Amino acid sequence: MLRGLDISDMLIIERLELSFQAGLNVLTGETGAGKSILLDSLGFVLGWRGRADLVRQGAEQGEVTAWFDLAEGHPARAVLEEAGLPVGDELILRRINTAEGRKTAWVNDRRCSGEVLRALSETLVELHGQHDDRGLLNPRGHRTILDTFGGLDAARAAVRAAWSEMARSRKAEAAAAKAQAEIRAEEEFLRYAVAELDKLAPEEGEEAALDIKRRTMQSAEKIRADVVNAYEAMGHSGAEAQLADAFRWLDGAAGRADGTLEEPMAALNRAMIELDTAMDGVVRAIESMSFDSHELEDTEERLFAIRGLARKHEVQPDELAGFADTLRAKLGALDAGEAEQGKLRAQVKAAEAAYDVAATALTAARSKAATKLDKAVSGELAPLKMERAVFATQITAEMAGPEGRDAVSFTVATNPGAPAGPLNKIASGGELSRFLLALKVCLTQGQSGLTLIFDEIDRGVGGATADAVGRRLAAIAAQGQVLVVTHSPQVAALGAHHWRVEKSVTKGMTTTNVVPLDSGARVDEVARMLAGDTITDAARDAARALLGS
Repeated sequence: MLRGLDISDMLIIERLELSFQAGLNVLTGETGAGKSILLDSLGFVLGWRGRADLVRQGAEQGEVTAWFDLAEGHPARAVLEEAGLPVGDELILRRINTAEGRKTAWVNDRRCSGEVLRALSETLVELHGQHDDRGLLNPRGHRTILDTFGGLDAARAAVRAAWSEMARSRKAEAAAAKAQAEIRAEEEFLRYAVAELDKLAPEEGEEAALDIKRRTMQSAEKIRADVVNAYEAMGHSGAEAQLADAFRWLDGAAGRADGTLEEPMAALNRAMIELDTAMDGVVRAIESMSFDSHELEDTEERLFAIRGLARKHEVQPDELAGFADTLRAKLGALDAGEAEQGKLRAQVKAAEAAYDVAATALTAARSKAATKLDKAVSGELAPLKMERAVFATQITAEMAGPEGRDAVSFTVATNPGAPAGPLNKIASGGELSRFLLALKVCLTQGQSGLTLIFDEIDRGVGGATADAVGRRLAAIAAQGQVLVVTHSPQVAALGAHHWRVEKSVTKGMTTTNVVPLDSGARVDEVARMLAGDTITDAARDAARALLGS
């Protein structure tokens, strides 16, 4: 429940503090006095999107504070908890708008965003007028209104979930089909490439090993002849024979040399032993350099084949084995694709069937809710002097979507036998006001802690009809809090609390003020509303009659 509103430097309001109470709160005043400014200011602190030039001329910033009572279990408490804001029995909203257009908001003295303010406002205040912009006159919002009235959140959530699952399964099937088509388009290439790779069967690291082996064999072919020549120089026709001859000659002369040849002969013997060792090593080297000439050709052929395939497929030679596995996996996916496609098609059919069941159930629930709403609105029209009017909620089929397959529109027939049509095109101004009031009454039943604001909802009606509208507003207010901006004396007279909005000019500056009215002042205000600028005694008598005083 809205308890108070404090406004500073907003439009033509310099400073204004209002205290509201439960029941029917009435705001009256001459046209242009500033009643709409109060609603603009309230909308500003609630985070509603509205006019930008709110700061009073010459002021650095405008500020609005609103405070509400929150009963236990009030929906605003859940919004506060989710936003991590303090929760208590009182809710204080404060918002500042600088002359440059910067906006800053606080909830219970904690900074918050405009989104949080708007979420809170949905649980705190319901604004309504002939130019309602929150759904009643907009056919695109009628389906949501009907679902809210019928309590169909769970059914609608089931449809959304089924729609999401259907969209997901269809997307998966389409993606798999596309992948299958892409693989099938290159099937011939895949099978040829896999066969070619399988035939060659390259291994990781093989290219480097083959390259080393090839270079070794090429080098060996060039140096083997030199090594053989060296062996022959050391062999029986070379150094070995000469050393043997030298040793034999020295040995023959040793007996006559008195021991002087023993040391040279020992050294020569060691040299012959080392020569044998060297010759053994050279023999082994020659043997290692011996290979079949075809082996070099085979090595080169395989090395070039591996490198050629790597260039062909634009991969590194060591990646060929893994590349072959990738191609085999694609072929495997192609071979298994038909079975997988069958599974995906089955999932799509199951999801479509589930959506159909959920959407059909939602349509049936909406039909029941529509019948209930039509009956409820008809019951509200009679007290508003529109007992012959017919309100009907039309449900027609439309393209399936996440909200179901139903288009919903509110239609009216204002007179018996007259054709029904859209609410905002068939009804006249006064009739529209009453239809909207009847709808609003039905749609807000069961909502607790909500402040209802009616902005000139009685425009276009008068006399007994205006009195009926006022009495219906008073009946609604008996269950909570209603604020009414009105030009109707019949409605004003039924208010439990009455304020007059007045405009004045001081030193060339226009300002708006709001004055609470006592019983005497109310008589004069209602008399003004009845008679105009000149208040007569007859007008005062009529005002007292309306006020029941």
